[in-house]
Amino acid sequence: MEKEKYMIGQELIEIFEKVLKTENISVARKTGCDLSMTEIHTVAAIGKNTLYRMSDIAGILHITVGTLTVMVNNLVKKGYVERYKSEQDRRVVKIGLTRKGRIIYDAHAAFHEDLVNALLKGIESKEDVSINIKLDFPLSPPVS
Repeated sequence: MEKEKYMIGQELIEIFEKVLKTENISVARKTGCDLSMTEIHTVAAIGKNTLYRMSDIAGILHITVGTLTVMVNNLVKKGYVERYKSEQDRRVVKIGLTRKGRIIYDAHAAFHEDLVNALLKGIESKEDVSINIKLDFPLSPPVS
């Protein structure tokens, strides 16, 4: 059973890596951007229509605010993200996407929709298939 568990683990890693690579290529082809997948997922976490505090986005991505600051600095330099100081409290900095960032967001969302559609291709209705995946571990890191 150990060998089978190892093989399943390896196959999951391979699938994950292929999806990430395909995702990166898809977004790059649609937009001409040269962003890494980490940068693309940061753009996706920031969202399209709302300004968020850095701490909110860091929480969504499960990273520190310091790590997010480095990422946002790069995305600001590349023209995908803008910083906004709060009118009520100048210490509060919010971030949002530029027009260029929203294009990346849309291309990323389209990739995910295409991926789901490809997985469900040929399935006529809910009754045709039942997909139940039970994981015995949390998908989010534990909160300390």
